[in-house]
Amino acid sequence: MGTFLAIAAVVLALAGIAGAVLPGLPGPPLSWAGLLLVYLRHGTNGAGDGMSTGFLLFWLLITIIVTVVDYLVPAWFTKFTGGSKYAGRGAIIGLIVGLVYPPVGIILGALLGAFIAEISFARKDGWASAKSAVGAFLGFLFGTGIKLIAAGLMFYYIIVFL
Repeated sequence: MGTFLAIAAVVLALAGIAGAVLPGLPGPPLSWAGLLLVYLRHGTNGAGDGMSTGFLLFWLLITIIVTVVDYLVPAWFTKFTGGSKYAGRGAIIGLIVGLVYPPVGIILGALLGAFIAEISFARKDGWASAKSAVGAFLGFLFGTGIKLIAAGLMFYYIIVFL
């Protein structure tokens, strides 16, 4: 059973890292589930110390904060640069289409998706659409960055405590 939990924890951590970039996968919550499995396995670090309940709860709090911030910050960046809800939605659609050619496709897809959505649906001119697209893209980058950091650190701790 211990080996199964260890393998499942690593798989969840890797899915968490993938989910930090891919839309639709809850990255940090998957990574935290991996930490939970290591905790339930009674994993210890190199010094023989077990993972504490406080440590696990700390990472749960971080996971909740990162998840909430990831939903709020892209919208805030988009609104700050004058964008509409269409820019955010266009960035996500462009990102999904851009997954065919990572990483350039992801970046260009998010930017072009937001730009096209602003021009087509919000009826903005080229400059305003470009500004909104950059805001939506920066929000996406910030959200993805904090999710990657959180998921990466949890993966590190999963490995340490195995």
